[in-house]
Amino acid sequence: MDLLLPTFILIVIFLLYQWSMTFKFLCKLAFLSAWVLFLSVSVSPLVAVFIGQRAENMKLLCAFIRPLKYIYNVTFTVQGSENLNIKQPYVIVCNHQTNFDLLAMAEILPERCVPIAKKELLYWGPLGLCCWLCDLVFIDRKKKHQARDTIEHLAERMQHEDLRIWVYPEGTRNQVDTMLPFKRGAFHLAVKAQVPIVPIVISSYRDSYSFKDKRFKPGNIIIRILPKIETQGLDLQDISALVESTRRMMQDTFNDISGKMCGDKDESNECS
Repeated sequence: MDLLLPTFILIVIFLLYQWSMTFKFLCKLAFLSAWVLFLSVSVSPLVAVFIGQRAENMKLLCAFIRPLKYIYNVTFTVQGSENLNIKQPYVIVCNHQTNFDLLAMAEILPERCVPIAKKELLYWGPLGLCCWLCDLVFIDRKKKHQARDTIEHLAERMQHEDLRIWVYPEGTRNQVDTMLPFKRGAFHLAVKAQVPIVPIVISSYRDSYSFKDKRFKPGNIIIRILPKIETQGLDLQDISALVESTRRMMQDTFNDISGKMCGDKDESNECS
C-alpha cells in the first residue's frame, strides 16, 4: 500500500513524458539544471579540498558536461578546430542562443580557457562555488567603472598566466537569426592585451530546439571556428570598426552554416 502512490506518480510521469511534448521539453530543461546542480554539490567540495581554484578546472567541468550530448542525442560537427592551435593567449567571441551552448563550449573548450560571467552568478550557492573554483571572470555589469577595471586587470592576467578568455559579446541569450549588437568589452580586452580574437559561431538550434514551441528533438549542431583576428598595433580608436567587422563576419557565418542545416531537409533553403 505504501508503494501505491509512488508507483502511480511514476506511471503518470512516464505517460506524460511519452504523450506531452511540452512535459518532455520541461523535463529536458530541468535535467540540465539538475545535472549542473548535482555536479556543483557533489564535485565542488572535493575540488575545493584537493585541488583548489584554478583555470584548469574548466576542462574538468566540461568532461562532466560532455556526456549530456548522448543523453539529449545531440551531435556536434566542429569545423576549423585547427584555428584554436594558438600558443599565445587569445579572446574567443561566440554567439549565445540558449543554456545548451554550455554543451557546445564543453565540446571545444581549449586549455586554460575561462568564460566571463555576470557577478550575480557568484552568489548562486553551490553553482557559484563551482564557477569560482573554475576561475571564471566575474563582471559587475551594473557598475561600468568596476567592469572596466576588471577588464584592465584581466588584460594583464592573460599575459602573465597564459589565459584564454571566452566571451558572449551579445551579452544575453538570443534565439533569433540576427545577432544582437555586440558589446565592446571583449574587443577592448583583446586590444588592451594585444592578443588575437578567435570568433566561434554555433549554428541555429531551430530544427531541434525551440523554447516558444516547447520542442527539443535530437539534432546536429555545427560549430565553426574562424581564423584568428590580429589586434597587434590596434588601439582603442579601432575598437568600433573591429566590433562591427567581427559581428558581420560571424553573422554571415551563422547564415551559412544554419542554411546548410536547413537545406539538408528542404531544397528551398528556407528555414522557418
